[in-house]
Amino acid sequence: MFRIPFPIPRLGPGFRIVDIGVILSVLSILYLIVFIASGWSGDIGSIEIDLSPSNLPYYALNSIFRIIVAYILSLIFAIWYGYTANKSRLNEQIMIPLLDILQSIPVLSFLPGVTLFMIALFPGSRIGLEISSIILIFTGQVWNIAFSYYNSINTLPKELGEVANIYRLSRFQRFARLELPFSAIGLVWNSMMSVAGGWFFLMACEMFILKDKDFRLPGLGSYIHTAADKGDISHVFYGLGTMVIIIIVLDIFMWRPLVAWTQKFRFDITAGEEERESLVLDLIRRSTVLEKIFNNLTRLSEKMDRLLEIEWKGSSWLRHLFKTIVQIFIIIILIWLLVKAAFFLSGLKIDALPSILKSTGFSLLRTTAAIILAAIWTIPLGVLIGMNIRAARILQPLIQIVASIPATALFPVIILILIRIGGGLDIGSIFLMLLGTQWYILFNVIAGASSIPQELREASKVYGLHGIRKWRVLILPGIFPYLITGFITATGGAWNATIVSEYVTFAGMTLTTPGLGSSISIATASGNFRMLLANTVAMAIAVVAINRLLWKRLFIMAQEKYRLE
Repeated sequence: MFRIPFPIPRLGPGFRIVDIGVILSVLSILYLIVFIASGWSGDIGSIEIDLSPSNLPYYALNSIFRIIVAYILSLIFAIWYGYTANKSRLNEQIMIPLLDILQSIPVLSFLPGVTLFMIALFPGSRIGLEISSIILIFTGQVWNIAFSYYNSINTLPKELGEVANIYRLSRFQRFARLELPFSAIGLVWNSMMSVAGGWFFLMACEMFILKDKDFRLPGLGSYIHTAADKGDISHVFYGLGTMVIIIIVLDIFMWRPLVAWTQKFRFDITAGEEERESLVLDLIRRSTVLEKIFNNLTRLSEKMDRLLEIEWKGSSWLRHLFKTIVQIFIIIILIWLLVKAAFFLSGLKIDALPSILKSTGFSLLRTTAAIILAAIWTIPLGVLIGMNIRAARILQPLIQIVASIPATALFPVIILILIRIGGGLDIGSIFLMLLGTQWYILFNVIAGASSIPQELREASKVYGLHGIRKWRVLILPGIFPYLITGFITATGGAWNATIVSEYVTFAGMTLTTPGLGSSISIATASGNFRMLLANTVAMAIAVVAINRLLWKRLFIMAQEKYRLE
């Protein structure tokens, strides 16, 4: 474990220099939150994006705030969703297919309803637009984390569950002391992917056209979007450069400490040969202020344990009645929504159906090609990073940077290359899609490889496992549950990425290629909500069908055959 090679001096009893940095950091964060929130009271129509580089720090702070808030909401919701789905067979049968549907719905399909509702809720104020932007970023982050947590607690070793039963852990104790720690590695790596996904869709969430109205918010996404619309390559790279700096800072101060910290939750009997390092984590551990805070939180958690040890002892018929009422209410809401959607779609012309089917076919071919191309290189690289600490130190921050760069911002470079080698957006959209979907597989493979117990790695050395045999006996079984989770989320991510890869605007030009993504983008821009809903339903059906027919079966295999016992 990395340690600071010198003692940190104390300024007094129970107080070190590092505590000054902690206190100043907290005060700075609070000030920035107040500063950013103070701008939310402005008028929607008064926002103009100034491409002067001097405005980049302000835009960057706004984007960071939206992404972090969306991530916190995503993490809380994802853990609740995965936990609830896991605790009941009925919940699982309803919530997991629903999760398939939700993750297949692209950001732009949420855009009209969310934006119009929030603007109506806060008329004329920027608050509604800010909240809608955060919700849109949330929809691009949450499903990946939810799948990760659900997969983790479903592959929990049976003996750990039996130990929890022997010690009669309450539901809260089981969650806090067993399920959450066991899923920590996957949650952290998938959180990286989700935040990277937030940066990926930032341009679509901060600046968009809905019917004849142009909505925009101050942020890096809108800055890059505006520069790209004007064909100003230099300012596009100014925005990307700022984004890269932010990603590096987040990696140093957020992700590296979390990755190093979660190694304590590996399912190991023997200690690892080498631990992941983080200077920031070591400084945090030296802080007496944070130590006191963590101790108080620990005592609070213990009190909650005692309070929640008493399970609800209501009569069985009362519990059954409550569950039945909730289920009936949900079913009624779903039926009502389906009926409303059916009536709304009944106004669609019949000749639109062949066009939707054709678009679905084109998008299916592109997403399949993107996922295959992604798997070819992400699986070996993910295993290398997950099982080699030295490689992880070098490659992890680089991957974080590349994964977070919006593919649409790179379009000018990609289109110039395609012009030289031949091919249009038909081919270019696959590469743009690849940039948005490959990271789902990579980060899940890294999480899977990182969680392979050290004793199994040592056993493979003892038995002389190398090459293909090592992959067949150790690596693929070890990463298989995570890999399937990666494929499930990558499938949804690839279909989501069609909205920015099949419909691209640059320097006043609009380039499209046939597909559901371009159809959804065109319908959103023109305010054709019937076509928007019809294409969204087609995309949801396609993703759910793929997940049910292929990935679901492999997921069940992962649960039954490739779990640590």
